[in-house]
Amino acid sequence: VITNLISSIPYWGEVIVYWVWGGFSVGNATLNRFFSFHFVFPFIMIVFVLIHLLSLHQFGSNNPLGLTSSYDKIFFHPYFVIKDLLGYGVVFIFYLVMVSFFPLALVDSENFIMAN
Repeated sequence: VITNLISSIPYWGEVIVYWVWGGFSVGNATLNRFFSFHFVFPFIMIVFVLIHLLSLHQFGSNNPLGLTSSYDKIFFHPYFVIKDLLGYGVVFIFYLVMVSFFPLALVDSENFIMAN
């Protein structure tokens, strides 16, 4: 369904949709292509995030305060790393509590209807 959104691109939209589908309709090749994309895409994103972090570490980032002395600056590690890990820990504990004590809190109510 979302691939039809590509067809709204002027002039080239339908050609791109046929290329993405691998033909004139969605078939086995299209599904294999999308499943492969959904598997590989997170790993590609991890590589880009690591490249971004390494470039920030090597070259630094923008200095909006215009500070020239290193006395007023703080290091990324350990300060921001600990801050981020604390945030991840809070979210993980919340998730763990929800899964352990309220497993059916977000389930659709129609799942409890008895089947014939």
